[in-house]
Amino acid sequence: MSSITTDQGIVHYEVYGRGRPVILLHGWLGSWGLWQETMAYLGSFYRTYALDFWGFGESGKKRETYAVQDFVSLVDQFMDRLGIERAPLVGHSMGGTVSLSVAIQYPQRVSKVVVIGSPITGSSLAFPLKLAGRRPIAALLFNMMGVFRLGLRLASPLICRDARFPEMMEKDLSRTTFESFLLSIASLRRTDLRPMLSQVRVPVMGMYGDKDNIVHPLQWQPLQSGILNARVERFPKAGHFIMLDEPDAFIQTLKNFLDQDTLAA
Repeated sequence: MSSITTDQGIVHYEVYGRGRPVILLHGWLGSWGLWQETMAYLGSFYRTYALDFWGFGESGKKRETYAVQDFVSLVDQFMDRLGIERAPLVGHSMGGTVSLSVAIQYPQRVSKVVVIGSPITGSSLAFPLKLAGRRPIAALLFNMMGVFRLGLRLASPLICRDARFPEMMEKDLSRTTFESFLLSIASLRRTDLRPMLSQVRVPVMGMYGDKDNIVHPLQWQPLQSGILNARVERFPKAGHFIMLDEPDAFIQTLKNFLDQDTLAA
């Protein structure tokens, strides 16, 4: 377990492997733990870093804001503190939205971007997630946390086929505060990257599950429309958590993209 101190709080991260760095970013209500198997495989070829965003996992939770922009700043500070000049960013869901935003705002930091089930527009979020970004609804969910967790457990087979998923979600949810729960999804709901996508000058791959019911599965379309030569990989049998639903196909597709030589634009 490792951590760094930023100007806005402590950031927990895990690192594994040797070689060129790759940075892995989790989604809403998640943590670095989503990437354990990915790190175990990629660590034989790359030095992998997986961090917890402020307000999630083991990172600091004494903040007033948990917006997408805050997490963009976090990635820049994280790389600066660890002396990582440039690296591929791999992000799941909200983490992919953050990855693209870093490539737009800090292009010198990013050599490639991989987004996995990530919203390009916040309007693509499933209706329950949009509701969770409203304070009265979020307060109701937190005041009825037992019922909320039971609902997640019952709904989990519809979200992810991996039998470990309910326990993963419960563990991550238990380490999420009301403010980080509310403010992060509220910010994501308002996000629209389409006007800025043309500024991305590095190779980009979007990985989307056709059975995703968390983010609309056709979000690969604005990604492909907005970024010249963006690569899109679709997984017909996978939902939002491709790395859990189709682990072998996921990791081979990811490694293949990371292994390709990066040509500076």
